[in-house]
Amino acid sequence: MTHRGKNSPPGHCSVCKQAVEVAGGAASGKMRPDRKVDVPVHDLSLIRGIWEVRVQKHRRKQREEQERVENSALARIDQQWQYRIYCRSLKAKDPQLLGVCAAPPSPGPHSEDPTVPPEQDADRLTFSLEGERWTAFPPELQWMTYLQEWCVRGTRIQKLPDFLALFTRLTVLDVPKNAIRELPPDVGKLSELRRLNASFNRLTAVPAELGDCQKLQRLELAGNRRLSELPFELSGLKQLLHLDIAENRFASIPVCALRMTRLQLLDLSGNGLTDLPQDMDRLENLSTLLVHRNHLSYLPMCLGHIPSLKTVVVSGDRLACTPTKLCSSPNIKFIRLYDKPISEDGRSRGEEGRSQRWREPREEQEDSSDKEFMEAYLSSLEDRDTVPCSTTKVSFSCRL
Repeated sequence: MTHRGKNSPPGHCSVCKQAVEVAGGAASGKMRPDRKVDVPVHDLSLIRGIWEVRVQKHRRKQREEQERVENSALARIDQQWQYRIYCRSLKAKDPQLLGVCAAPPSPGPHSEDPTVPPEQDADRLTFSLEGERWTAFPPELQWMTYLQEWCVRGTRIQKLPDFLALFTRLTVLDVPKNAIRELPPDVGKLSELRRLNASFNRLTAVPAELGDCQKLQRLELAGNRRLSELPFELSGLKQLLHLDIAENRFASIPVCALRMTRLQLLDLSGNGLTDLPQDMDRLENLSTLLVHRNHLSYLPMCLGHIPSLKTVVVSGDRLACTPTKLCSSPNIKFIRLYDKPISEDGRSRGEEGRSQRWREPREEQEDSSDKEFMEAYLSSLEDRDTVPCSTTKVSFSCRL
């Protein structure tokens, strides 16, 4: 540290004065040997550490203030009143026209049951929208940022609204069976999102920003047909338990899926898979694997090394080689599905007409019916001790 000398004028210090004298002596060629030079020495690491601590405290205070504001009821009350004012300005006759459940639910028979977790017993603010007459989200929705769930299905909506990032409390985004062509990058700002269902839409890609949704537990992207890859950034979804990418155009398992270590269910049915990777045993918590309606001729040996694996569903039409442990283990339900006969070009007869640029509504309905059938079939096997060695699905129609 530098100190001001006794006789030095204001604005000057003794070190500076001595340095000037030394410089003057050196310039004149005369250097006093007994003259001491005070050189200020500072430890920059100490200064840096002090400022890093200050910055961390400031950021922590900012986060605490932001959490306090988000958890405060004032923001929610303000949004509700803003919505009411907006409805009055439009002279709306029915505030519940949009299907918003803003009032707490009436107490049911299980509301006082101590065994029910608080998360299930709490009121859920849900926005519902259904019907082909809807082609866009209503503008009134932007005032309802306190909503926790969106349930939009069976509409002709092609894009999610621009104000999606405002819904920071959103935990469920359920938008299946619409005409949505893309997911906006703002979906990554939904930090509380637990479930995203965008099945049976027209998605061609998934934004990398979705990997920022660290709390996401269930991701459903089935039946989009033109979806062929997932961004590597989705590897950051370490809390994901359920991944459904069935009925798409994946030629191989996405790399990000093998890095989702907590994954319990992986549905890859109805794609163009010809083989499975040899390192699938990295999914140590995987319990259900659905790979039927693909072009698999064998299953890798690593599947027998997954300790938590309980159910495997494959198509038995072309499968020639399977690990012995999958077939003989009493703890694993190994299900072979014999669907429709395979043609010479390697595709089932039901898939020959699916090379078109887009699919017909009737085909969309068939795909969703197949998914519902498989879900019902697998749920019926959960309570059975054994499973049939093979299963053939028979579809028929009756005309009156």
